Amino acid sequence: MAFQIVEGCVNCWACEPLCPSQAIVEARPHFMIDAVRCTECEGDHAEPQCAGICPIEGVILDRFGVPLNPPGSLTGIPPARLAAAMAEIQAR
Repeated sequence: MAFQIVEGCVNCWACEPLCPSQAIVEARPHFMIDAVRCTECEGDHAEPQCAGICPIEGVILDRFGVPLNPPGSLTGIPPARLAAAMAEIQAR
């Protein structure tokens, strides 16, 4: 069992102090999760603490490579709608 932090992480330090197994380590270019130490918060919390606090969508993946907080999950804006809105703003 282990989660993974991928490119896109901004090293904001929100997740690191919340990890009950101290599996999140500072690395460059972004934080990493030590797969040996990561318990996915099982036995400590009902929900993964790192994903619950992460302000960046799509950077924490589960063991299957699926984002724990996928695009649109934090903003409530569907990705297609966000892309259209951004294109409109950039066209101005």
